[in-house]
Amino acid sequence: MKLKVKDIDISSGGPLVAVVNHEDAAMLDLHVMDRIKIGKGKKIETVVVDIAESDKVVPKGRLGVFEEVINSLKLKNNDKVDIRIARKPLSIDYIKKKLDGLKLSQKEINQIVWDIVHNKLSAVELAYFVAACYTNVMSTEETIMLTKAMVKHGEVLNLGKRPIVDKHSIGGIPGNRTTLVIVPIIAAAGYFIPKTSSRSITSAAGTADTMEVLADVTFPISKMREIVLKTRGCIVWGGSLNLAPADDKIIAVERPLEIDAESQLLASIMAKKHSVSSTHIVIDVPVGRDSKVKNKVEALRLKKEFEKIGKRLKKHVRVLLTDGSQPIGNGIGPALEARDVLWLLKRDPRRPLDLERKCLKMCAEIFNMVGVKNSYKRALEILDSGRAYSKMVEIIKAQNGKEIAAEDIKIGKFHFDVLSARSGRVAGIDNLSVSRIARIAGAPDDKGAGIYLYKHVSDKVKRGEKLFTIYAESRHEFGYAKDVAKSARVFMIS
Repeated sequence: MKLKVKDIDISSGGPLVAVVNHEDAAMLDLHVMDRIKIGKGKKIETVVVDIAESDKVVPKGRLGVFEEVINSLKLKNNDKVDIRIARKPLSIDYIKKKLDGLKLSQKEINQIVWDIVHNKLSAVELAYFVAACYTNVMSTEETIMLTKAMVKHGEVLNLGKRPIVDKHSIGGIPGNRTTLVIVPIIAAAGYFIPKTSSRSITSAAGTADTMEVLADVTFPISKMREIVLKTRGCIVWGGSLNLAPADDKIIAVERPLEIDAESQLLASIMAKKHSVSSTHIVIDVPVGRDSKVKNKVEALRLKKEFEKIGKRLKKHVRVLLTDGSQPIGNGIGPALEARDVLWLLKRDPRRPLDLERKCLKMCAEIFNMVGVKNSYKRALEILDSGRAYSKMVEIIKAQNGKEIAAEDIKIGKFHFDVLSARSGRVAGIDNLSVSRIARIAGAPDDKGAGIYLYKHVSDKVKRGEKLFTIYAESRHEFGYAKDVAKSARVFMIS
């Protein structure tokens, strides 16, 4: 059947989708979620079908086409295309197999990942794969195969150097901006550390959001390679690099339900590290009530799996179990976190000492792995000497930024101090409330929005003393964040 293209100016966000008029669909016996092949000249694409029940959206004889299909086939309005019925992707049978609790082969996992990367699965079908791996946990062998498949169907950064150092935190803790301190310390010591980082989805800031206050973070892989060979380090947004692209699509499905299947978490992290050719990797696993890993038993199991997979991939992996019971650092939100980092690197008295201690511990672990003696002392010397700060400025400039004083970073002009209602000692801080209030204030989209903490767990506090300050760029968001902060129990004082 030949149909005329109608660009309906809608993006699916990934899957290839076309809309068929209900009369044309009846002639071809097509139903919602069936597949059709669309052909224009020598180009053919298989897409998911949706049905238009009225002629207003897509008239008979027309084919409504989403932006992804337009771009893939280089279509224009009123182009004539051939359509014919297509079979569903092979990977759907393999997803059903996993739903039944059976193990998948390398060939089956490769096919699933290929279909994910090439947008052959609908959002629903991809969600079933995520759910299948969540309810029927993948074996270590399957997880390794998934890791390799993710790397295979994406680009790989090859610097032609060894060792390649890397670090990763599984996240979930406000602040915790260790990357922006560790990268310049390790690079200043002469080691290569090509760090890819994520943007925030549910937190007040991701590492890429914070680095973006100081420099560009979006680069093609060729430019990333150039930056690392020049400075020995980088802090760039992984979403622009096509490194293990299946991972980003899986994460997008996991987020709405806050599903974090262990096998996919392991494969996700190790695939990203494998794709930048890392040889020595330190993984931070925060443990606490409000973090992804709730207790030590879960943490030790995860540690064992990371180390097992690392060994199979011929990588040196060390897992650190860290305190996830409270925020790390004082600033929560891109600009406030960037200011903390510059204060730390410049050895300013206002620097967050908890963040500094954690960064030094992680650097020491990395140095131990590559054979550096007196590792903690070496990391501290690089910080105190100013070499880490100088290296950070070098990286910032290589990423199209410029040197800036911490005090010159723009913070939200609207601010409100939250005071302690009683004297005592801080018994706990609600991580979820901290992130929520910072996001309501506008973070991470408004770089200057967020929260600045004055107290941490075990600190003494007097009645009327400041616990934290809310910052916002918008008056409307400021008012809402202030109201939420007044009703939330962010600090527990005993």
